[in-house]
Amino acid sequence: MSILMIFRIALKALSRNKMRTALTMLGMIIGVSAVITMVALGAGAQSSIDAQIQSAGTNMIMVTAGNFTQGGVRQGQGNAATLVPEDAAAIADVSGVQYVAAAANTRGQIVAGNQNWNSQIQGTDVDFPLIRSWQTSSGGFFTPQDVDTAAKVAVIGSTVRDQLFGPDADPIGEVIRISTGQGGGGGPGGGNNVQNQPFTVVGVMTTKGQSSVGQDQDDVVFVPYSTVMKKLRRTTGIQQITVSAVSAAETTQTADAIASVLRVRHKIQPEDPDDFMVRTMDEIADVRKQTTQTMTALLAGIAGVSLLVGGIGIMNIMLVSVTERTREIGLRMAIGARGSDVLLQFLVEAVVISLLGGGIGIALGFGMAESMTRLWLWPTEVPSSAVGMAFGFAAMVGVFFGFYPAKKAAGLDPIVALRYE
Repeated sequence: MSILMIFRIALKALSRNKMRTALTMLGMIIGVSAVITMVALGAGAQSSIDAQIQSAGTNMIMVTAGNFTQGGVRQGQGNAATLVPEDAAAIADVSGVQYVAAAANTRGQIVAGNQNWNSQIQGTDVDFPLIRSWQTSSGGFFTPQDVDTAAKVAVIGSTVRDQLFGPDADPIGEVIRISTGQGGGGGPGGGNNVQNQPFTVVGVMTTKGQSSVGQDQDDVVFVPYSTVMKKLRRTTGIQQITVSAVSAAETTQTADAIASVLRVRHKIQPEDPDDFMVRTMDEIADVRKQTTQTMTALLAGIAGVSLLVGGIGIMNIMLVSVTERTREIGLRMAIGARGSDVLLQFLVEAVVISLLGGGIGIALGFGMAESMTRLWLWPTEVPSSAVGMAFGFAAMVGVFFGFYPAKKAAGLDPIVALRYE
């Protein structure tokens, strides 16, 4: 029998039981579409992380307060006021540093007229827009004089503007009132609430969108860090220092130099751990990428189980088909068909079911990924390698699970097969 004839017989046999063939393909369709969708989610998250890291600047360095041992207990970042504004000034003199911005953050209720909104109050310095490549859409950022005098001026994100004034309003010059639950004492904690502090809006930031973890970056109010320290939190320490290196190539070297300067300033002995954390964007990106890759592999592995279930379904149906067509097989072998012809015929049937199911599953996976992007705004991206992997795996499942039924059919005795009822 020619290869073409074998294909024609296999396709005709499948078309005689359209419903059974479709149900057999269903397991493969679900498995392939699930794998494509899960991989698309993982790849989309990876691309989103890369975009966020790129937009933040690959030469950005984060210096965070905390990270030391006290009384045998490991204190995490932000648990103590181990950084002060003078540390930021010292970092600015380190070779390889381009911009520096100290940070002291809190949360508060923002009131404007009869509208109010709870948002993050981020105290920062004048270099912040340069570090983050984030400019104002109207007005301007606060000035060095505002930082020196702890002025009550604010630059708001677009989400805060929309909630308090409306998307088409120009809030420049308007007064907002900020109430927080922080304050009191000399540490980063709080005692008495700070109520109804008036701030003048001097600028509105351009829309930044969501971060890689789904946080709305525009839901923020920027004020001088000195204002947060003295008038909102009433603390002597800062929580973070954001640094921009001169170039991405010098980031690691600059981070090491910053750590050395801070250890000297904080009088840390060589055998003692740092009371701060210095992280580059490369390190943060690597951690996030590893997490995303692990989750993608886990989700794809779970989805891949359905491919195996689909393969078992194919083998089951093919065994039933061999039993039903025993006399047909005996007749074909009696008139000259070889065992290899019968083997190839049933193998072709199994592979066709797998490939058709795989093709439909790939199309369905693309559709599900696109639907997630449009309906839930989840970033998705289907790599070409994932399509080839899913299609190839579907073919391998067809061959693997179809071989045993095909081998069983090819091994039938023609005489016994012709007598089968």
